[in-house]
Amino acid sequence: MPFTYDDQPGEEVLTALGGVPLLLQAFRSLGVGASVKRNVAIKQRDRGLDEASYVESFVVLNAAGGECLDDFERLREDAGLASLVGHEMPSPEAARKFLYAFHDENKIVEAQQSLPVGQVSYIPGENAALQGLAQVNRDLVQELGRRCPEQKIATIDLDATIMESWKKEAQATYQGGRGYQPMLAVWAEVNVVVADEFRDGNVPALHAPQPVAERAFQALPESVKEHYFRGDSACYEKQLLRWLRDEERENGPQGPIRFGIRVRMNPKLKEKMLAIPNSLWKPYAEEGDVIKEWTDVNNYWPEADEIHPGEPLRFVGIRIRKRQGELFKDGSSAKHFAVITNVWEWSGKKLLEWHREKAGSMEAVHDVLKNDLAAGVMPCGRFGANAAWLRLAVITHNVLTALQRIALPEPMLTARPKRMRFLIFHTPGRILQHARQLICRLVTTAEKLKLWAEALALLPLRT
Repeated sequence: MPFTYDDQPGEEVLTALGGVPLLLQAFRSLGVGASVKRNVAIKQRDRGLDEASYVESFVVLNAAGGECLDDFERLREDAGLASLVGHEMPSPEAARKFLYAFHDENKIVEAQQSLPVGQVSYIPGENAALQGLAQVNRDLVQELGRRCPEQKIATIDLDATIMESWKKEAQATYQGGRGYQPMLAVWAEVNVVVADEFRDGNVPALHAPQPVAERAFQALPESVKEHYFRGDSACYEKQLLRWLRDEERENGPQGPIRFGIRVRMNPKLKEKMLAIPNSLWKPYAEEGDVIKEWTDVNNYWPEADEIHPGEPLRFVGIRIRKRQGELFKDGSSAKHFAVITNVWEWSGKKLLEWHREKAGSMEAVHDVLKNDLAAGVMPCGRFGANAAWLRLAVITHNVLTALQRIALPEPMLTARPKRMRFLIFHTPGRILQHARQLICRLVTTAEKLKLWAEALALLPLRT
């Protein structure tokens, strides 16, 4: 290499994260810090960072690419970052103690003691600090909705995801490894997580999805006038279906919620679908060597305990077969699936295409949280601390989305966090003092500086 490293550290105040203030401007403009001060009370003494500064620090850690608590040490080495943020980054140990405050062993004991006979999985309740952090995210979503009043439609997508972990406290998952299986609800049109529930890996996704759905709809801003819901077969659960069908439902919006939910196949439904003549199956899609077809499954009534009695629901059947009449690996000539819905006016093709969009929205959010942000690596074995770690990653994701929607050019609307790091956050700069004013001189183009100035102007601080 045509140089040698100086063995003495530089004396100038520099930063490798000169674009992070753009994120923090969004954080503060959306009132996230103020919400933390209202809803999260942890500190016993006035020394050190307050709760809002801790949450802000975790958002910086996630956005900058940190994956563990020890990465706070790397942020602390960036001499210019504290000047830009307005406070020091916490030490790894201080950050760990902050997370521990969200854990309550009594909540786990209570959940274990209330288990029905023969059941081993449970979902502990949340302590006041963790509930407060959930309220912070709801406030964030509400404020984003206020900034985007034109968004009148909300489709809630609900799904769980496996997060592998080798902590001794992690439970076995249905995939065979160990880890956790949190459930998330996403507002698909805006790409923000509106509710999350941390769960052990042995808690099945079909266990109590309704409370998460309730919290998701409660988080939506009043500007939303049309409500939709999409779920996979884990959402084919009688309590949730009854709640969705009830237009005078408790803990949710009044009026219709139009839904599409994947049905868990059963012998009765399979027999009914096999009896449908070929002439009634209509083209749905062709992918590679397979042909997908749909039909309405008429005169099918599920068992009485599956769905609440009332107006009939529509079952749309899906048949997948090989183009050349070949058999699948299991020896079958076709595979059958179904979606249950209360939407009658759409064609089956339109309904299935709409329902299939759920996979794109949910899988993308799960992937970002686990691979672009820090949610994929649990910091410890304490359940509540890990729940807070996930929720802080969710808040980061939502702040990033708000920054894109409110202040950045349209090409950045779909940029993943790692792309935003490369283009914005990881921009080097020099910290200067001039005329009693702090200045950050960034190493970038004049065009980008103009773009960032325009973005900051679109993110005024709340008074």
